[in-house]
Amino acid sequence: MSDALSREEPSSPGIKDVAALAGVSIASVSNALNHRERVAPSTLERIDRAIGMLGYIPNGAARQLAAGGTRSFGLILSDLGNSLFVDIARGAERAAEERGLSVVLANSDGKLEREDRYVGLFAETRVRGVLLTLNDASHFRAIAGRHAYGQPIVMLNFHDDTGRYCTASIDNEAGGYLATAHLLETGRRRIVFVGGPDTLQPVADRRLGFLRALGEAGLAPVDVIAPAWVNRSDGWQVGRRLADPVLDGEVDGIVAASDLLAAGIVQALSEIRPISVPETVSVIGYDNNQAAWDAPIPISTISQPGEELGYLGAGLLIDEVEGAEHQHRAVRLAPTLIARRSTER
Repeated sequence: MSDALSREEPSSPGIKDVAALAGVSIASVSNALNHRERVAPSTLERIDRAIGMLGYIPNGAARQLAAGGTRSFGLILSDLGNSLFVDIARGAERAAEERGLSVVLANSDGKLEREDRYVGLFAETRVRGVLLTLNDASHFRAIAGRHAYGQPIVMLNFHDDTGRYCTASIDNEAGGYLATAHLLETGRRRIVFVGGPDTLQPVADRRLGFLRALGEAGLAPVDVIAPAWVNRSDGWQVGRRLADPVLDGEVDGIVAASDLLAAGIVQALSEIRPISVPETVSVIGYDNNQAAWDAPIPISTISQPGEELGYLGAGLLIDEVEGAEHQHRAVRLAPTLIARRSTER
């Protein structure tokens, strides 16, 4: 028997190997995989590091799959209620079909525990890779530390230059600049930015673009408001808060970091006389979703090429899976302005 035939194939690392490398019990590793809340943070860190070093993938359903995995990849979306993510899914599916692949969808609702669980589940079922839409920078750090399995992951709607993953995103700073420049071009000078939590990378980048446009015009923001989130109810509360400054002439323009925020703001201001949008104050949103185009006062917005983003991200993932000399890239797409009634002068 030749050496080639007698040589045994190396076995995949198992849970015992992870436990040994981390210096913990098998039960601790099992809890880290299935019930992370039961494990001390310092222990979790050691286990996650060992998992990454070994390239360990929990078997689960994967035991029944042939070597090489399935003809599909996973797509984890942050919010199925946002048309941007529906467009991303449509683009990813188109790219997959062109390569004879399929897409398995999951919805995280922007929650880290669900993102973490779905990435792990897709690893178990041996999909070819994962597309993960992200907003929160802290989630990126957690996922990067937790899932160093060697499974290809491409981050969508999130920009990162470290080269650890491929990322495909929209140039949100350029979008914030476009929105603000549009208000300036229509004669608005007393402008407020309404964003959200600082950890949301797209919102933070849009705020930077807002500040840059004002700075170039020699102006300072009247206010930068950070509500709890970026939904319609948050916008409505901000609109009520801004009613008096608008009535007093202290605010004549509002840049909202999402269309849902903008819709809530317009609704709240429109309930208060004699405020009129856009005669008294202009409002522009961001996303170009149904909240903007189907509003009683159609809302100007920044449109994001979601379908192109999904198609590009899927292409990056497929290239990583199939390309022997693949190099991680960070790609950004340009947004565009759509002017509607809410900013007419």
